[in-house]
Amino acid sequence: MPTVAVDKEDLFERLGQSYTTEEFDHLCFEFGIELDEDTTVEVEEAVKKGLPAERPQLKIEVPANRYDLLCIEGIARALRVFLQKQKAPVYKLVEPASMLTATVSPETAQIRPFFACAILRNVAFTPRSYASFMDLQDKLHQNICRRRQLVAIGTHDLDTLEPPFRYEARPPNNIKFKPLNKSEEYTATELMNIYEGEKHLARYLHIIRDSPVYPIIYDKQDRVLSMPPIINSEHSKITLDTKNIFIDVTATDETKLNIVVNIVATMFSEYCAEPYSIEPVRVVYPDGRTVIQPDISSRRTTARASYINSCTALSLSSEEIASLLERMSLEASVSPSNPDEIQVDVPCTRPDIFHECDIMEDTAIAYGFNNLPRTFPTTSTVAQPLAVSKLSDLVRQEWAMAGWVEVLPLILCSHDENFAWLNRKDDNQTAIKLANPKTAEYQVIRTSLLPGLLKTIRENRKHPLPIRVFETSDIAVKDKSAERQSRNIRHAAAVWCNKTAGFEIVCGLLDRIMAMLEVPRIFTHTENATHGYYLKETEDPTFFPGRAAKIFYRPKGNPPYSESQMSQTPSGSGTAQEAAGSGPIAAVKEAVSAAVSKLKSTDDVEIGLIGILHPTVVEKFEIPYPCSALEFTLEPFMKEVPHIWADDA
Repeated sequence: MPTVAVDKEDLFERLGQSYTTEEFDHLCFEFGIELDEDTTVEVEEAVKKGLPAERPQLKIEVPANRYDLLCIEGIARALRVFLQKQKAPVYKLVEPASMLTATVSPETAQIRPFFACAILRNVAFTPRSYASFMDLQDKLHQNICRRRQLVAIGTHDLDTLEPPFRYEARPPNNIKFKPLNKSEEYTATELMNIYEGEKHLARYLHIIRDSPVYPIIYDKQDRVLSMPPIINSEHSKITLDTKNIFIDVTATDETKLNIVVNIVATMFSEYCAEPYSIEPVRVVYPDGRTVIQPDISSRRTTARASYINSCTALSLSSEEIASLLERMSLEASVSPSNPDEIQVDVPCTRPDIFHECDIMEDTAIAYGFNNLPRTFPTTSTVAQPLAVSKLSDLVRQEWAMAGWVEVLPLILCSHDENFAWLNRKDDNQTAIKLANPKTAEYQVIRTSLLPGLLKTIRENRKHPLPIRVFETSDIAVKDKSAERQSRNIRHAAAVWCNKTAGFEIVCGLLDRIMAMLEVPRIFTHTENATHGYYLKETEDPTFFPGRAAKIFYRPKGNPPYSESQMSQTPSGSGTAQEAAGSGPIAAVKEAVSAAVSKLKSTDDVEIGLIGILHPTVVEKFEIPYPCSALEFTLEPFMKEVPHIWADDA
């Protein structure tokens, strides 16, 4: 959840009273947020030592979807309403005699097609409110804006600009202006190269770099306001002396565009000469559509008192519920046509309200979670572990007691780690690939546990040898027969890393877990066993040639046919010469023998691989020592979990 740092003294002044840390922590809990840290003690200690120190701060964790709580203004406002020290503010649009206009050009459809504006008039900033204004923009950029990929915010000194405004998209070489905190003008192409070396801006360059056109905002005199989502212009820079603020928002998502422009405008409209007043702007789209921005109208929805009471085990009337909702900044009233129905007007600052259950949750918060009646559930159930989880716990316990270390790498990995680095080819039929991976490290869902184990060894290769790690977890593969087109498979894997390969070590680890699973080893002299496992030499590009084997499992209930019995000549048929192995009967025997061998191979299940990793594999994972690996599926060993309750009748 986002953490918002607010000035302690400033917040308490806004709330109209002071709190101890314990009291404020309790208030936060009651409201549904959490006090993460109070820096008062650290500040006092620094002052005693003569060290420079900031004012004491409160660090508050807020829900990720409560964008109205990302600044001190929103937190103080919401808490005052919750404490019934004020009514929820009513935000209003104040239309001027001549409304400002912003025109969107058709070329913006190639890069960021949506545009919104708002104006705050006669704003009085203080150093702290100015810092909060900037911090809110950064919090929104990192949260709902998804690091400016979906939405970007720009704020400007309106008095330095001349409307109307134009939102265009031009080739980068046709854009030239003086960017924020620079003394010279640069083309957009030059700025891309300059900002490569500036860490705070370099992370946003990829958003538009490969586009043939870059978004740009101009005023009537062709002065640049900003080049979203990268940088604003130095010309329209906001300062503490700024009185009139022009807010521009560009986006690829219209819903998030409206949320962001509403939050920025409403949170700081309290600093206007007429509090909570916002001046709208007319936005004209290429298709002739005209939109008045921002749209701060409330949205009406309904909730049933019976539903809220059934979820909270309360017996509140509709009037009582409406009163509780007002403490959560929601205007509510009982429907004149249905006494069980509550009409709720959701303000533009509460985009987190989607459904009736959200209104129920706010009712419970206002009532107090600790005040809800505690009752026993009407039905009782007995839980039991899943068969696969119980099996996995057994493997974990046994391998841990054998001295191996369990690791928990991520289930996502890069395409190369899953295939090329293991000398495997992608058949495009197995691996589940992310359509829009955020980074090259997380492109596919792993189809093997080996990449995660090898990356763990790579990051810990300076530790004393031997390094022995294991993991028991899921892989995922495509499965067109499944409803979700994929399925999880529980695997167990281990890797031994030392100055010698240690193939016998991983073989012993396999033998140990099979012994605990009561699966005997099938040897040459027991090849007709009805149950067990055995190894069969194979060639696999992941492993060293001649040092790899497949692991086969023979489940119970599938006894193989005896070749000796099948090859016996029936009494009274054939000659002595035919019985000795010549003639047509010998050919029949060979055919039957081949058929039996094929039958045996289909009865036995291939469950995994074991061997010494190929030198190119360990080299790609930057491991300087030889490694032996083991990986197999646990699915064939699962036993049906018995039912706890049985009907004896």
